[in-house]
Amino acid sequence: MASHNGSSVTEFVLLGLTQQPELQLPLFLLFLGIYVVSKLGNLGLTVLIGLNPHLHTPMYYFLFHLSFIDLCYSSVITPRMLMSFVNKNIIPYAECMAQLFFLGFFAIGECYILTSMAYDRYVAICKPLLYTVIMSHRVCFMMTVGVYAMGFVGALAHLVCMLRLTFCDSNVINHYVCDIPPLLRLSCSSTSINEAVVFIVVGVNVIGPSLAIFISYTLILSNIFSIHSRKGRSKALHTCSSHIIAVSLFFGALAFMYLMPSPAEALDQDKISSVFYTVMGPMMNPFIYSLRNKDVHIALKNILKKRIST
Repeated sequence: MASHNGSSVTEFVLLGLTQQPELQLPLFLLFLGIYVVSKLGNLGLTVLIGLNPHLHTPMYYFLFHLSFIDLCYSSVITPRMLMSFVNKNIIPYAECMAQLFFLGFFAIGECYILTSMAYDRYVAICKPLLYTVIMSHRVCFMMTVGVYAMGFVGALAHLVCMLRLTFCDSNVINHYVCDIPPLLRLSCSSTSINEAVVFIVVGVNVIGPSLAIFISYTLILSNIFSIHSRKGRSKALHTCSSHIIAVSLFFGALAFMYLMPSPAEALDQDKISSVFYTVMGPMMNPFIYSLRNKDVHIALKNILKKRIST
């Protein structure tokens, strides 16, 4: 078999989420349902925002890109995960590296799109008179370019470091995705550079956005509690609550997965924690942002009325 960068491994075997036979079918059906709901929810939200002019505001512009990222994110991960439940899941080396790249690209992209949404809420609540000036179309576009640029640079750094490693013994990945920690455990060459890159890239792209979001919401809450009207406080808190839930779910699971010490015996724990930000998050975000959102409800009703009338 042809080698890759001195590696004798040309393919990997993904063990999946569990090896217990009695759980394979129930979990397959569960995650298939989650995948379908995730695809429909995110696709529906992107189409709804794209078709409705009333939703062409900075808040929904960033929500559009969050839904797009989640739509792609789930497509990178879940199909391979489902294969592990029904058959031996063999993934070629090149495809594994591609999955690793896109996993990093969309994960980092989501970190920064959530940060952009927090900044948008800060400007809307703390500087309402300057909102249209600060959050102009040009600024929103440049922020979005930055989101995808940071995702590309971070993912490329991980990919380049992974390509330099040699895999010469086991090719069985105790995971449902070609992620960095389980791949590093398989390498028969030094992984010290990779581990340093993980802490630098993940640290910058998790801790940096987390601090920015924390500062934004500290200022937002300070401003909210200075509002004398109870109705005004309630409305402002309602505006931010959906984003706070999404941020807590995503960043909490991501930080636990990559920044906490992870001994070899904690592989199953890593897999379970990664489910929250790779599978559950993309499914939940459309519901988090739409179920309590009056603008989305009105836009959906208007589209349905147009469809019925035609």
